[in-house]
Amino acid sequence: MPRIMGIDIPGRKRLEYSLRYIYGIGPQRALEIITKLELDPGMKADDLNSDQINAITTILQSDYTVEGDLRRETQSNIRRLISIGSYRGMRHRRGLPVRGQRTKTNARTRKGGKRTIGAVRGKEARAQAKAALKK
Repeated sequence: MPRIMGIDIPGRKRLEYSLRYIYGIGPQRALEIITKLELDPGMKADDLNSDQINAITTILQSDYTVEGDLRRETQSNIRRLISIGSYRGMRHRRGLPVRGQRTKTNARTRKGGKRTIGAVRGKEARAQAKAALKK
């Protein structure tokens, strides 16, 4: 299991898929890195030698924002939106969808589980309430 920038990438997978385990590297960037270094995209990550791993690390550090730096940048952008009081910032603060999705139905991932409003009664309590209404 090779280690690139402190991340263990899966060794038994093809290189183009293994590189995607690094935060900030997607399909397009993985192929870009492979073509810059003239590596075979079909080779397994375990087949990389130390020189190739160092070359990948050098390219990632010099050309791309990945891992911790990218996470910090994203969080600071969200904090900025919240501090200036923008609509998107308010949605982040309230834990609601930010990009215009509907919330009347769906949006359970952002909103969390359903909350029941009002009292939940058993069969016995309902029967007593019906009897009280009939009198």
